[in-house]
Order: sequence, then C-alpha cells, then structure tokens
Amino acid sequence: MTRNEFIEMCRILGIGLPFVSTLLSCKKADDVENSLDSNGKVVIIGAGVGGLSAGYLLNQRGIDFQILEASSQHGGRIRINTDFADFPIPLGAEWIETNLDIFDQIVNDTSVTLNVQTFVDAPDYKFLNGSWFNFYEQYVLPSISNKITYNTIVESIDYSGDKVIVNTQNGQKTADKVIVSVPVQILKDGDITFSPNLPQAKINAINSVKIWEGFKAFFEFSTDFYGDGKEFKITPPSDGEKLYYDATFGQNSTKNILGLFVVGKPAQDYISRKGNDLKNFILAELDGIFSYQASPNYVNHIVQDWNNEPFIKSGYIADDVDWKLVRELGKSVNNKVYFSGGAYTDGEDWVSVHAAALSAKSVAEEI
Repeated sequence: MTRNEFIEMCRILGIGLPFVSTLLSCKKADDVENSLDSNGKVVIIGAGVGGLSAGYLLNQRGIDFQILEASSQHGGRIRINTDFADFPIPLGAEWIETNLDIFDQIVNDTSVTLNVQTFVDAPDYKFLNGSWFNFYEQYVLPSISNKITYNTIVESIDYSGDKVIVNTQNGQKTADKVIVSVPVQILKDGDITFSPNLPQAKINAINSVKIWEGFKAFFEFSTDFYGDGKEFKITPPSDGEKLYYDATFGQNSTKNILGLFVVGKPAQDYISRKGNDLKNFILAELDGIFSYQASPNYVNHIVQDWNNEPFIKSGYIADDVDWKLVRELGKSVNNKVYFSGGAYTDGEDWVSVHAAALSAKSVAEEI
C-alpha cells in the first residue's frame, strides 16, 4: 500500500492518522527496561520538525537534551519567506494533511489555548495567513530555543560504549542517547558515519529508499490570469508530482501570486537551471499554458531548490516507496540511537509534518 492509498483509506473509514499512529506506538517490555530517567541526557541532531518536536516532548518529561543544527536557522523544510508577499510564503511544507486535532497532539498540554486559523483546501487544510513554521515558532520553540546550538555540523556518532559520543566539527558531545533527525539523503551520502555501523537492514533501507527531488517557486503577476492554476498528470505517478496553484487562495492578500510545487523527475527541469535561465524557462512554460499572459504581467519571483540546500539535499521520500522500508528507517538501534522525522515513521504514513511530529512523539515515549 502506498502512502497516498493509506491516507485515502483512512479518510474513507473516518480514521484519523494520529489515532492510527497512537495505536502503533505501544511500548515493548525491553523499551521500558531501557527507558531514560530525568538524570539522563539526549543529543538531537537536526532542528526541523522531528528534532524540535522531540526536544519539546522530552522537555515536558524533564529529560535534559541539546539540539545540534548544522545550519544557522531552525525549521528545516517548514521554513518560510516573509518578504515576498503580504502573508507567509511556505518554502516547503504548506498543507495540513490530517485532522486539525494534530495541533493539540503536538502541543500536548491542555493548559495551552491554541489559536490556529485554518481553512479547507480540499482534501486538506491550509493556514490562514500563517504556516507550520509560525505554529512551531509560537507554541513549540519558546520553551526549547535555549537548547538549540546552531552552525554545528555532526560528522560521526559512536554508540559503542556506555555513552554515545557525537563528534561535530566544533568538538564532541556526550549523551546517553541520540536522536537523528536529518533528511535521509544526508545518511545516504554518508555525511554522518556510525560506530559500530548501523544494522545492515537499516543500511539497506537508507541506500535503497527512493527520494524525490524538491522544488518550489512563487511568481507574482500584475493580474490574475491563471485562476486555480494547473495540475499536471505525471506518468507514471511514481515519477513525481507537479502543480501550479493560486498561492493566495484563502489568504488575506492583495497580491496575485502563482505557486509551483514540483517533486521527483519533473523537478529536474527546474533544479538544473539558475537565475534568468530558470525565470525565463518558467515564464515560457506559463505563456504556453495561459496564452502568453505570463511574461507581460510578470512582477517578481522567488525559488526554493531543496536539492541545493547543503544540509537537506533533497525533497522527500517518494509516496510510492515500500512501507516496510520506511518502517525500517524509523527503528531505533541498541536503545541508544533513535530516528525522528517525516522519513522515520512506523511505515503507516510518512513525509508530512504531522507524520514527523508523531514520529517524534513515538521516539520520546520510547526513550
């Protein structure tokens, strides 16, 4: 069963994905025996959704932790642009692909009153003049911001002894357990090495899982000539997805902004181009679709090539991968090395922000 088929089945049956993940997160007896008390420490690698969520939940449990982020900013693939338009532009994750009670599950605190404005963008939801990044900035980051160390590139993890040694370009960090929350492409490229080596089944999963390229662009025009945009039929569907869409739909905006979301093989046409070559290529494509109305109405644009981000290097795991590979990616190792994020789940769902947050919840409970 592919990810899209699973999500559709849940919708048909009226089952929320968070409920399914909760059913599958029961602890084993040996997990309880090796659980970490408040005297232990965890090092989390990566300050994307998986890393931030894991740190936040460990903090609620009174467990000491430190988040090491290779770049100069948190958020990973939920980052936004606030300069281009009169609403936050999501450079990565944009849609809410599950029930809205996911916000309560992430915050995990009934004393907190949530104020998250959304609207239906069938079959999903979207944020009204907000984003996933804004949600995390408001409800998750404040309690853990002092635990994040930026510009810290992890090179290796040694979990052979009683303690886990995390070697960075800035020195060593010692912990009882480590949570790896980096894009799979980072592990596939061997940017972080492990001692001893990870189990062969996990190495095989890392090396064989298909990862789509990821690209987004936003073009502002002086007039709305594009309506709802255009969705492309990619054949076979396993090659990727491509969609031009009205980025201002549902927003309180005076702008005319057309978004481009493209992953997989179709993204190669865009990530292979830069500067004016890329701009002209997109405008020429839009001129062909919308009767030469794009070029004369062009105002400005921004692009986000996730393959060109040095600590991300990719889009995300393809929708059609074998769920057993995803489950293998999410398994912990020796009660010392854990994995959190959209790629490291139980195999029932993956990629989306809610899947990353729920994987962090499962890891926090296991620890």
